[in-house]
Amino acid sequence: MIRALLLLLLPVMAQAETVRIATYNTELGRDGPGLLLRDIRRGDSQVKAVIEVMVAARPDIVSLQGVDWDMDGLALLALADQLRRAGLDYPYHFAAQPNTGLETSLDLNGDGRTHGPADAQGWGRFTGHGGLALLSRYPILADQVQDFTDLLWRDLPGAKLPTTEDGPFPSEEAQRIQRLSAVAHWIVPVETPLGRLEVMTFHAAPPVFDGPEDRNGLRNRDEVRLWSVVLDGKLGRRPSGPFVIAGDANLDPDQGEGRKEAIQALLEDPRLQDSRPSDAMGALTTVEWKAVGEMRVDYVLPSADLRVTGAGVLWPEKDTPLRTAAEQASRHRLVWVDVTTPDTPLN
Repeated sequence: MIRALLLLLLPVMAQAETVRIATYNTELGRDGPGLLLRDIRRGDSQVKAVIEVMVAARPDIVSLQGVDWDMDGLALLALADQLRRAGLDYPYHFAAQPNTGLETSLDLNGDGRTHGPADAQGWGRFTGHGGLALLSRYPILADQVQDFTDLLWRDLPGAKLPTTEDGPFPSEEAQRIQRLSAVAHWIVPVETPLGRLEVMTFHAAPPVFDGPEDRNGLRNRDEVRLWSVVLDGKLGRRPSGPFVIAGDANLDPDQGEGRKEAIQALLEDPRLQDSRPSDAMGALTTVEWKAVGEMRVDYVLPSADLRVTGAGVLWPEKDTPLRTAAEQASRHRLVWVDVTTPDTPLN
């Protein structure tokens, strides 16, 4: 009798095994070290708005961009604590030192000066400025993370570095030390109800703010393309099971600056699926920049061996309290996708 009852309940139980993965560029970066921690602790209005958006979306795993990194992880711990107080508990998190603000002694942007924010390995006013973090309801296998953050740009298979008629830009010496990641590239394994899920996350450089050599455009191209190189087995360990790419590519497939073919290739890769998450009005927009307009630059792309059961961009209708919070939190919008295994009954 008990066995028969359990067999009847199994499909119902399986229905609950859905994992929501999100990406959210919070734009919580501050102008100096320790300032984000201060603002979280004192209840800064933008921090509160970010928390309100995240609580409304309730992702199980979320990649956060634009969160300042510090050596002891105090800002991330404080943010997780505030989320827990608001009813969203992430007992597991991962954040390693990013390239943002990592100082070099060379002129990396070709302006003839050194020791500026653009001469760091990734643009930043201080080490860790606008870093990357992963929060999860499920255990993170931190000892199995693949971290490509220190990969030299020139060492990426198929890399295309900037040149001018005078040679490598800004110099051969600079290209010998220039890392690819503007912020970071990680593959983070997470033990979920679906089994092991590898979260491939990053935050690419904007493909603008450069000259005819297209340094930032080419860097953005290769940052996006890194995932294809990994999936091709030419870099690191290729995921052996389900995975999700979640992050800010800073690249729209149809409009704006940048090498659009890079993101187009990723969206069309048969090993991935693009569920084209949209907001309450049906728009695919994930960011709005005043000088540029609305664009799609933030992505959650599950592997083809997962089943997508829902997806969206959290951008509520106008004149609602949640829309007000979303506008105050960030110019970017939280993007989420629900996934399960192909053999999980839906109804």
